[in-house]
This record gives sequence, C-alpha cells and structure tokens, in this order.
Amino acid sequence: MSGRVNDPDRLNVVIYWHMHPPEDRDLRNGEYHLPWTYLHTIKDYVDMAAHLENNADARAIVNFAPVLLEQIDDYAQQLNDYFNHGKALRDPLLSALADPVLFRDDNKCIHIIKSCLRANKQRMVDRFKVFNTLTEMAETAIQNNEKLSYYSEQYFTDLLVWYNLAWIAETVRNTDTRVKALMEKARHFTLHDRHLLLEVFNELISGVIPRYRKLAEQGRIELSMTPYAHPIVPLLVDINSARQAMPEIELPLANEYPGGTERSRWHMKKGIEVFKHYFGFEPQGCWPSEGSISAETIELISEMGIKWLASGETVLRNSMQKSVTEHDDCIHEAFQYRDTNAACFFRDDGLSDLIGFKYSDWHADDAVANLVHHLETIAKDCEDKPNAIVSIILDGENAWEYYPQNGFHFISALYEKLTQHEGLKLTTYSEYLDSHDEKKQLDSIVAGSWVYGTFSTWIGEKDKNRAWDMLVEAKKVYDRVINEGKLSDKEIKLAEMQLATCESSDWFWWFGEYNSAESVAAFDEQYRLHLSNLYQLLNVEPPDYLVNAFSFGSGHPAMGGAMLPGQLQ
Repeated sequence: MSGRVNDPDRLNVVIYWHMHPPEDRDLRNGEYHLPWTYLHTIKDYVDMAAHLENNADARAIVNFAPVLLEQIDDYAQQLNDYFNHGKALRDPLLSALADPVLFRDDNKCIHIIKSCLRANKQRMVDRFKVFNTLTEMAETAIQNNEKLSYYSEQYFTDLLVWYNLAWIAETVRNTDTRVKALMEKARHFTLHDRHLLLEVFNELISGVIPRYRKLAEQGRIELSMTPYAHPIVPLLVDINSARQAMPEIELPLANEYPGGTERSRWHMKKGIEVFKHYFGFEPQGCWPSEGSISAETIELISEMGIKWLASGETVLRNSMQKSVTEHDDCIHEAFQYRDTNAACFFRDDGLSDLIGFKYSDWHADDAVANLVHHLETIAKDCEDKPNAIVSIILDGENAWEYYPQNGFHFISALYEKLTQHEGLKLTTYSEYLDSHDEKKQLDSIVAGSWVYGTFSTWIGEKDKNRAWDMLVEAKKVYDRVINEGKLSDKEIKLAEMQLATCESSDWFWWFGEYNSAESVAAFDEQYRLHLSNLYQLLNVEPPDYLVNAFSFGSGHPAMGGAMLPGQLQ
C-alpha cells in the first residue's frame, strides 16, 4: 500500500464501486431470463479490473453482490462445459450466438432482435456503422413482422456478433487481436468467427474473479460484501422502519415480514460464506444492499464481525438532525452508532452523482478536473480535520454505457489525476481505519437508503406494496411447510435459496409507473415466476393471482431507470 497513510496534509478519498445485477436464472433449471450478468462481466467488470491493474498507485473498494459472484462463476462453467464437454449454453442470447442452426420461427427471431436492441444508441450503436445499419433493420422488423421472412440467417448472425462486440470491454477492444480482426471484418461472420468470440468471452469471464482476488491480495483494492441476495435488510427486520424518513408513507397491508431478523442474519452469513469461497478470506466491510441501514441493521452487521459499512449522505443528515448529540455539518468523517463496533461511512451524494449522471457528456479531462476541483475545495474546508475522508460510491456497471468508449478515458484520467495529486490520497476504509481510531458518535439512526435517504424506491407505491404482500404471504406458507417437517434436507435447501431470490430488492426497484413498460414487464414476470417456483418447491399450489401481471410501467426515466441519484433533484 501507499507509504503516505499517516500524512495529515492529504485528504483521504475512497472510490467505491458496487456491482449488483440480480439473480437472472430460473433456479429450477439454470436457464437465464436476461443476459446482464455476462454482458456486464465482459464489459464493465473486465474494464474496471484492467484500469486498476494498469495504475499501480490506484486504490478502490469493489463490492460484488454474492448472487452476482455465483452467476459469473456459472457462466464460466457453462462456457467450459460448452467447449470441453459439448453441453448446451443456458443463456438464450449466448446460445443463439453459439449454435450453428438458427430456428427461424418468428417468436425466436423477434426475441433475438429485441435483445440486440438493448444498448445505448448514442454510445454503443451509432459508434459502429455496420451495427447501426443492422439495428435500423431490426427496428423495421419489429414494426412490421411480415418482413421477417426476408431476413436471412446471415443477418441474424451479423446482428448477434455485433451486439456482443458492442458490449465488449474497451481495454479488450484495444488490445485483443481476435476482437480487432472481427471488427475489421465487419460483416458476413462465419460460425468460426462466432466461436472465436465465445473463446474470448470464456477467457474474460473465467478470469474476472481471480483478477479481483489478485488485486486484493496485492493490497491494491479492498473487496467488500453485501447480504446474499441483495435484500433491503431494514425492511425485512421492520417494514415500519420506512416511516422513520417518510412518516406519511403508505405501507403494505402486512405490518411485518415474518422472521425478518432471522432471514437477514441468514443473508449476512450466506453472503460472507460466498465471499470467502471466491476470494479466500473474510470480508472486513459491507455495503448493505442499496446502502440501506437502520439501527437494527448496523447492530446485525456489527454482530457478524464486520469492521465497517457504508450508506448514503441523506441517511446521515437525517440521523444527525435527530441526534441528541450536537453535530457540525461535516459528512466527511467516520462515524460510530452508539456502542456498535462497525465504523460507518457515508457517501458524498454530490460527487458520486456527478460521475453517475453528469460527466458522461463532458470531455474526460474536463470532468476529472471538475471532480478534483471539488475535492480540493473539500480539502480546504477540512484543513482542521486530519481524519477527513470523502466517500465516492456508485454503481460500478450501469453508468459506463452512457460514456464514450465505456468510460475508458474518464476512468483512466480519474485514477491518474488522483494518484498524482499532492493533496489527495486514494485509500480504502480498512486502510483508513488502520491508522485512524477517532470516530464521531451517532446516538440515533434514521432508517433509509442511498436513494433519497428513504426506502421509497422499494416500498410505498401501490405496486411495490402489492409485491410485499405477495412475498409476506409466500413466507408464511414457507414457515408453515418448514415447521411441518415434511421436506427433506435437500428440498429445504432448494426452498431456502428460492426464498432468498424472492427477497431481493431488485424486483421492488422496478415495479411502478415510473419505469418503462418493457423493464417493468420483465421484472414483473420474473418475480411472479420466482414466487411460483417457491410454492412448487414447498409442494403447495401457487395462488391464482400469480398468473396475472400486477405492475405496468409507462415512464421514461434517466439512465433507463437502472440508476437513481442519491438526492431528490
């Protein structure tokens, strides 16, 4: 690690990337509904590892949701089995790319076309002339399905290859001779070309977790964990905690989630177990799903032996307002809630949201210069605070789709400028805590998340509340069946994992009119499928209402709805 840990003249800066696509598999058969895990792996996780590897002085914290680690590993196993054991791929998009025969029924063709249109038009489609032409043809086919019969197998092959090429990491695009050759060829791709691309994917996906593990072992990054299936722990523990930040919020009919504290403890233990399996050591820190905390959540995380956790700025500000202890307005410090052991750090919403929502349209050098200027201002304001630490925390995958070249120039310049700056020191929370014992006391915590400091993204609207009531009903059935003792140990294990998937925060994020119709439909369908699967594993007939969609989006949110700012705009 850097030798300037104790330099009081440097402002401590933490850059914290959180990676978290949800469970995209049908756990009964391992089939994938959506391809986001493999796409983000070959693009964002590979690029971020390369940026950190390429700058020896760079420091960052990287957080992988445990269900994401398992899915990355599953894709690596799929590709290994495909190449070495002749097994089929369980992702429809990858399978279409790999399989020699394209079955030309209209439904499958439309599915391929719609899948290959899910990319940022400005940054990932228009950038490549041939891909742009192919997507224009795809849009024509969707508007008039009768034209599909005139689209050849070669068209679908080229569309699939280009879609995957558009998603590939910029660091790979710039260096891999196979990828360069495919892009130069541009059209009329062969089966050999498709398999060549799959070989690249096999190398990238199988290598990504070991790359981050090596960076951590070298002391160049810190890795942290999240509760297993990315649940909103405060709401599992106490649904009514949503009222702490929003007293007038309308809550579900159910006034509690049965056994929520025990389930939260299970998610923590399982998350630690998965982390240790892939990285070989115990995590020191935790990013509670969506930065969602409450007093009970901090106590639980501390109970697990975790040394630090992080959340959102508005949670801290709400908590300081309620605190009996008088506080200044500074958020750039370590905090301690009462007598718990886990140090609490809080996101600088302004700086983090600049990266997530504003800088994508700036020249990279201008954006980094602006960010550095803000940090210099904070450093000046904190000259009398030798323990000051600024937390820049954001989604580690979705932002880069909106940047030129997947944020290559911005991220490269960001690490370069911050590591060379004489007044700033990139660090990690564990490194910081090794040399800084002082923490500001918090005697109150107002439960909330990094999004607006509330839980409004996951509860409080009609559709979100309906989803909670469906989950509560399923949990009551789960508890009853488990208590009856009729299931085998294997059946209990399968039901337990399926329940965890149903408890994920990601379903609730997407429900409601704010999001697009296509996104809401996809997550509504998956959620009802996961609940149905749970009932089937419990040998209980699923309720009839799971047949029908219950949430319908109609909005056009910024960043496609995959990201939200920390503060209300």
